[in-house]
Amino acid sequence: MSISPLASVHPDAKLGRDVVVEPFATIYADVTIGDGTWIGPNAVLMDGARIGSRCRIFPGAVIGAIPQDLKFAGEYTTAEVGDGTTIRECVTINRGTADRQRTAVGSNCLLMAYVHLAHDCVLGNNIVIANSVNLAGHVTIDDWAILEGNVAVQQFLHIGAHSFIAGASLVRKNVPPFVKAAREPLSYVGVNVVGLRRRGYTDEQVARIEDIYREIFVRNNNVERAVQSVEQTLPRSPERGQILDFIRNSPKGIMRGLAE
Repeated sequence: MSISPLASVHPDAKLGRDVVVEPFATIYADVTIGDGTWIGPNAVLMDGARIGSRCRIFPGAVIGAIPQDLKFAGEYTTAEVGDGTTIRECVTINRGTADRQRTAVGSNCLLMAYVHLAHDCVLGNNIVIANSVNLAGHVTIDDWAILEGNVAVQQFLHIGAHSFIAGASLVRKNVPPFVKAAREPLSYVGVNVVGLRRRGYTDEQVARIEDIYREIFVRNNNVERAVQSVEQTLPRSPERGQILDFIRNSPKGIMRGLAE
């Protein structure tokens, strides 16, 4: 363990083996940091911060500040970061509220500079969020999603696994898994073929996903009819199940299709 004499580390904070804390970092009492994590200069880990192993927290990041939510009444909540995740400069991750009781980022994620995660956001693993993305409260993002720079996401939305959202997009509806999304209003612009192949999806799996979204987004069906058509005409597969489950659990609706 290496703690700079110029850092402020509360004696009750729990630091693992080989943690490095650089000058002018501030670590509050109710903080846990896993083995091998690096805390950069001027980073601030406030009460409720839970940082995994082998993370990198860059200068100016603030993790665990109380939520920017007028309903917050001081309840005990946390802000959690999984193993191997990188938090770049000036990222802010607020604690949860009574709703989910935590804000959480999974393992092996990259949050680039100036990203903001509001209260009760829950992110999966292997997610990349580019510079200056802002997530409102209660947003859920599934594994392997990528959000390009300056994306803004409305509260209570769900972004599916392996999805790709183009820079400066405004996200007002749920984004299903495996898709690329762009334009204003946010619309389907194809399947994230490159990302899926990089992650080991076969040509057959990708073709099945494209067939499903052709019914949902291209043939100008409404969503209910499109789901019925997929169930009646396309074979069962794990991808079909994942997509249809996502749509059924999207009470606020999903983004627009190509033909709308």
